[in-house]
Amino acid sequence: MAHLLTVNTGVLRPIPSGKNLPSGIDKRPHDGPVEVRAPGSKADGLGSGLVGDQIGDHRHHGGDAQAVYAYDREELDDWEKLLGRSLHNGAFGENLTTSGLVVSDAVIGERWRVGAEVELQVTGPRIPCGTLRAHIATRGWLKTFTATARSGAYLCVVKPGTVVAGDEITVVHRPSHAVLVSHAFRALTLEPDLLPDLLAAGADLDDELREMAQAGRIPPRAV
Repeated sequence: MAHLLTVNTGVLRPIPSGKNLPSGIDKRPHDGPVEVRAPGSKADGLGSGLVGDQIGDHRHHGGDAQAVYAYDREELDDWEKLLGRSLHNGAFGENLTTSGLVVSDAVIGERWRVGAEVELQVTGPRIPCGTLRAHIATRGWLKTFTATARSGAYLCVVKPGTVVAGDEITVVHRPSHAVLVSHAFRALTLEPDLLPDLLAAGADLDDELREMAQAGRIPPRAV
């Protein structure tokens, strides 16, 4: 049975990265229920889909299509072995640390019911950035992370409500197309020739992904 191990939120702290800008990437398990709602646009919305979770870079993170970020504990365990150190839930900046789901192999447009109220829809992969590289602070790690295509998934909020550690996760809808989060990640990073394949997801693609898939190229800021 798939379920939430923890619900993670972050507060703004400086991340040593040259610019030393504040970031909420170092998320920690929250004790008790957390309200989840659609945050609105990146430009003028609330940032994260989780109340109490802070985002530093509103230009590139947050907004409805990136309201919630999920990563599975099984992948974190594999990274622990590779990095040779422990990784707490939330260490990759994920809001939801799951168990029993291969999050990176979710289908774009797949819907999850989390607990009794919340429904989320998979929108796409998380593309690693310099902040994540600085946070993990291991030479060459970002390159390795990109090569694995195990990115975790961003989700939008279809039905708001509250979630809490231990909530069951049920896949209530899976589209008939076969565009996986991992496939989209590869297209958006090392294999841009795959971008047109994303159009098979149809209406399940958010506007930003559709524009890139139609153009067949990645804007510099997207990577």
